[in-house]
Amino acid sequence: MKAGIVGLPNVGKSTLFNCLSNAKAQSANYPFCTIEPNVGVVNVPDNRLAKLEELVSPERVIPATVEIVDIAGLVKGASKGEGLGNQFLGNIRETDAILHVLRCFDNDNIVHVDGSVDPIRDKETIDIELQLKDLETTEKKLEKVKRAARTGNKEAQAEEAALLKIKEGLEAGISVRAIDIDEDTREEFVKPLQFITDKPVMYVCNVDEDAAVNGNAYVDKVREAVKDENAEVIVLAVGTEADITELDDYEERQMFLADIGLEEPGSAVLIRGAYKLLNQQTYFTAGVKEVRAWTVNIGATAPQAAGVIHTDFEKGFIRAEVIKYDDFVEYGSESKVREAGKLGVQGKDYIVNDGDVMHFLFNV
Repeated sequence: MKAGIVGLPNVGKSTLFNCLSNAKAQSANYPFCTIEPNVGVVNVPDNRLAKLEELVSPERVIPATVEIVDIAGLVKGASKGEGLGNQFLGNIRETDAILHVLRCFDNDNIVHVDGSVDPIRDKETIDIELQLKDLETTEKKLEKVKRAARTGNKEAQAEEAALLKIKEGLEAGISVRAIDIDEDTREEFVKPLQFITDKPVMYVCNVDEDAAVNGNAYVDKVREAVKDENAEVIVLAVGTEADITELDDYEERQMFLADIGLEEPGSAVLIRGAYKLLNQQTYFTAGVKEVRAWTVNIGATAPQAAGVIHTDFEKGFIRAEVIKYDDFVEYGSESKVREAGKLGVQGKDYIVNDGDVMHFLFNV
């Protein structure tokens, strides 16, 4: 599962990517610095993992990860191929969620591609290009579906109705994710087309250090503009975060954060947010060899969770022994949890909860 960082040129995308991944993507004060997408696998910050390590004392600890893709800046006309637009839009299509970076700071030394700072205009520029690309996809599909619908094919007629609704919404400037379509129709006819504007989105307001805690007037405008989109907005001083990641000493980093009023790096908040945006959650395995965070989709069953470790675990699933994280911490060990009668034995229908500590029994 991948989350793609998108935005106009020079809004801080590559600097943010460097903060998140510690990879050194080229970052420069001119458009189209990033052409090929940079990909980073980022650890998901999780204090629960450290607590389990403390209790179990394993030989190694492995965190959950999320894949972040730094995509080059889009410009007006991208949907028609401007500024290498087709390549960039193709890169976005391959991601599962969008982290939309908006410039929310003033700095005369950093050139804005449109000459002035206006995050709402910037957002609309990106939205329009993505919507135009989705409109193109819709119209191509409609041409094929209409022929079948005219023959009386019921399924084709249902698909035509859904596509016409999407076309109408896109032409009105509404992204696919915000168009009112029932879940069954969306699953059957919309999801397979992989619309770019159907992907979940998080708006990342890139601010200066003074606005790192409470945001600023630009951020307020963004929040107002997206209030009906069911999208999260986070505030991040990307330049300051970059300075923090350069510090090797943990205590120095914490002092730096405390000085600007933060308890943890904003990048940690963003990574966890991206993880949720991708509909992901964590369960743990905890033994002396290894304490590990495993990633599963929200709503996954116990056999599906077992399959993340190995396909044989899912095929031969018998049952799962489940300890709630809070119980593990309260009693201090698996054996004491068992003694207290707090270990649950679950079958194939069990829906995994975030933070479950699990042990699988299987037979192949």
